[in-house]
Amino acid sequence: MGAIPRGFESRPLRQMILSDKDIQQAIQQGEIVVDPFDVKDLQPASVDLHLDRYFLTFKAEQNYVIDPKKSLDDAMKETIIDDSRPLVLHPGEFALGLVYEKTGVSSRYVGRLEGKSSIGRMGLLIHVTAGFLDPGNTLKMTLELHNTANIPILLYYQMPIAQMIFEELSSECQQPYAKKAASKYVGDDRPRASQMWRNFNR
Repeated sequence: MGAIPRGFESRPLRQMILSDKDIQQAIQQGEIVVDPFDVKDLQPASVDLHLDRYFLTFKAEQNYVIDPKKSLDDAMKETIIDDSRPLVLHPGEFALGLVYEKTGVSSRYVGRLEGKSSIGRMGLLIHVTAGFLDPGNTLKMTLELHNTANIPILLYYQMPIAQMIFEELSSECQQPYAKKAASKYVGDDRPRASQMWRNFNR
């Protein structure tokens, strides 16, 4: 990562959403990672992503409050689904999930995780706030799943769940995410509970 895709050198320095053509070119040149990548998942200005099998949910019966100053690792339990057993997300419930594909960007790009229309029409939110893929990070994006409908939603392994939009920075960042000492979620491949407590222990 680091080389500018051919044809980008003469473009003005401004933020720009990549088209399907430019996404595919950047993937081929190693500037963007989508693994596995299937061209059928390429949309006009995004790439469709799918749901992985791992989830974390709060142990509500054992915890009465979320304390940002304390580790939440023991406050959540893991659920693993497979082809025959979906996750049942009840109305008002929250779960941390995971994108099946590993996604990454060089220090010249950012990624923005967005929901899909068909998912939104079921009342499912795919993230609360954390839909940003930082320059220099490669991981399986965490999903902050919330059922806003008034009936349960079934979530199936590898179902289409989101789309990733890629943007070019005005200039290459000086300190990619993976090189920052305080980076909490570098290279994640399983859902992780909030690491906010680390901000109180610097």
